[in-house]
Amino acid sequence: MEQGNDTQISEILLLGFSEDPELQPLIFGLFFSMYLITVFGNLFIILAISTDPNLHTPMYFFLANLSFVDICFTTTTIPKMLWNIQTHSKVITYEVCLSQMYFFILFAMSNVFLLSVMAYDRFVAICHPLHYKVIMNPRLCGLLVLVSWIMSILNSLLQSLMMLLLSFCTHFQIPHFFCELNQMIHLACSDTFINNLVIYFAAVLLDGGPFAGILYSYSKIVSSICRISSVQGKYKAFSTCASHLSVVSLFYCMTLVVYLGSAAPQSSHTSAVALVMYMVVTPMLNPFIYSLRNRELKRVLKRITGVPVM
Repeated sequence: MEQGNDTQISEILLLGFSEDPELQPLIFGLFFSMYLITVFGNLFIILAISTDPNLHTPMYFFLANLSFVDICFTTTTIPKMLWNIQTHSKVITYEVCLSQMYFFILFAMSNVFLLSVMAYDRFVAICHPLHYKVIMNPRLCGLLVLVSWIMSILNSLLQSLMMLLLSFCTHFQIPHFFCELNQMIHLACSDTFINNLVIYFAAVLLDGGPFAGILYSYSKIVSSICRISSVQGKYKAFSTCASHLSVVSLFYCMTLVVYLGSAAPQSSHTSAVALVMYMVVTPMLNPFIYSLRNRELKRVLKRITGVPVM
């Protein structure tokens, strides 16, 4: 692509979902409610795990980190969108846009890595139960989380620095409610081949790798469960990974919806709705999935709130 007008971009318009003023209060109320549920639900998970000694195990350590990432993930975009609705403004500065994009990629990738680490934890617990405490020692757990954060930070930093190399034209509008990487690249007038190459390489390596690890872990888990003779033993083994399997299925189903929505022609509205499912609905449902399917978290919830949970 030929170099266009090398304009110094200062502000970007986030078009959001709808231009209709009558829909803005409804959108604000819906997203504000979902954001509060997401934050308080995940905060409860973190509070329950940190205050109950019985939950100081590798599985809950990874779950607490996942809840923290979910809070940060939604906080990266939703408060800014709510502020824009409240102030009747669609403007976001270029610097804030880049920061938003950086943290969005960071926490999205951290989510992927943590889900794969949790799958490995379940693999060790079910396939090597006698050696679980030796293998999943505190040092390894901390190292796995640290590596997840380092890989996520490096990837996010690379994507953001690549964005700084692009020059932009005068059309600064994004048909979304936040600064999404692909939409930013579409605004560029300069050649974006290297940027797209980096995105595809990161998707294959950093998304495909953890996904392959999750598939391998659960293939071994299913194989181990099938070798258990008693029905009660099979149910007990499966129940230890049912919550994580539900979260993984929800996460990757939403990821597929986002991909299909963005790939469809003239699909800015469809893509925006898909991103909402990915960014808000999944983190909001995660605490409910773990709380309602986990006997230990039910017990802690009853102790903290005094309200019995079914």
